[in-house]
Amino acid sequence: MDIYKKCPELENENFIIRLFQNEDCNDLWKVYSDKNALPFFNSDNCDGDNFYYTTKEKMAEVIDFWSMAYEKGWFVRLSIVDKAVSSVIGTAELCLRASEDAFNNMGILRVDVRSDYEQRDMLYDIFSLITPKLEEMLGCKGALTKVPIYAVERIEAVQKAGFTKSKHLLIGKAGYAYDGYWTIQ
Repeated sequence: MDIYKKCPELENENFIIRLFQNEDCNDLWKVYSDKNALPFFNSDNCDGDNFYYTTKEKMAEVIDFWSMAYEKGWFVRLSIVDKAVSSVIGTAELCLRASEDAFNNMGILRVDVRSDYEQRDMLYDIFSLITPKLEEMLGCKGALTKVPIYAVERIEAVQKAGFTKSKHLLIGKAGYAYDGYWTIQ
């Protein structure tokens, strides 16, 4: 399956994960204007964007950029819908990494959620829903995700989902080395 031709929809008891839509803007703005969620977002190698947006207009611009990036095959941004409240509570970004470092040909998984969803069990539900489908969606043999050392609930969630802390650094496009990555094969 080519995720850039047909994006799958993933679902479990609690969440639906599907391609973002313009109609998600208001819910996404609640995620990306949440100062308490900001420290958990992975902005490594993102040209200085920290994913904190204070206006709905800026969020709409970002959604337009995500749409263009998807069309060009750079990355795909998926909305995470909480089925219990029928609203988008975060996103997952997926892309295939081409690099000269230990993470070449691995899928990158970024998960951004509102701060009230930064809980072990909710994060585990999200990671365990996406991770088994990464090889099929991206054609990768493994995946990596960033987890800061202070993100104790997220650490427990990714460990439970099968990730292990990598001893390798991710080398960015400008040569900067980033740490804090966890991998799954």
